[in-house]
Amino acid sequence: MISHKERIRYSRQIMLPQMGEAAQEKLAAARVMVVGMGGLGCPAALYLAAAGVGELHLVDGDEVDLSNLQRQVLYKTNHLHKPKVQVAAQQLQAANPGIRIHTHMAMADEGWLLERLAGFDLVLDCTDNMGIRHAINRACRARGVPVIMASVQGFSGQLVSFDFRRDGSPCYACLFPEAEREPAGNCETSGVIGPALGVVGSAQALEAIKLLVGLPLGSLDTLQVFEAEHLEWRSLALGKRRCAECREDSAASTPDLRRNGTTVG
Repeated sequence: MISHKERIRYSRQIMLPQMGEAAQEKLAAARVMVVGMGGLGCPAALYLAAAGVGELHLVDGDEVDLSNLQRQVLYKTNHLHKPKVQVAAQQLQAANPGIRIHTHMAMADEGWLLERLAGFDLVLDCTDNMGIRHAINRACRARGVPVIMASVQGFSGQLVSFDFRRDGSPCYACLFPEAEREPAGNCETSGVIGPALGVVGSAQALEAIKLLVGLPLGSLDTLQVFEAEHLEWRSLALGKRRCAECREDSAASTPDLRRNGTTVG
């Protein structure tokens, strides 16, 4: 049950017919991991903290660099050379002292994630590395944890989510097979416009809040593409293509209807 002080703090979202106090209680009970505290992780984590998500785990192995300040809005000039997760935690805790924040100064890989994902309600992939993104996808799929993935290069952003609590859910490899990885690139090598990261990171937080309270997601199994240069969103449904692992899981979970004299119709 939320307190009187919390009722005041979150009053503008509690009054929404899609939310209410029950939704606020779900947010307060949620455990969310944000992997990558850069241009996407900063706005996403800030909105999740402000919304009252009860427990945030921030994962990043980098320190604040001067080149980060153009787009990573939690960090200031006096934060240079400090661990990003440490600074971000201080900023978020100042914004909302009523939530719990845990820091992990590490570059998450599949093994690291598999050891720690138990008990989490959601993972946000805010990284800029395709290899790490596929590792997050595999770990979340293996542990049955939903994931919301985003990326931005130049003026173009992408957002997609997968709910691995559901049987038969597709995954990121169904959309972008590992064997067909695009050439390595990130904001350091390709450049990026800061506000596009703010838009996509905020959309990532919005989808996270909706998932945590049980509202439908516009990015579920659907690639949302944001073109900042023209201020346009496009939706691309995943369709029926599945990676080998998802096909195997689907076959394993399908009952054999030929047993007991029943045949497939």
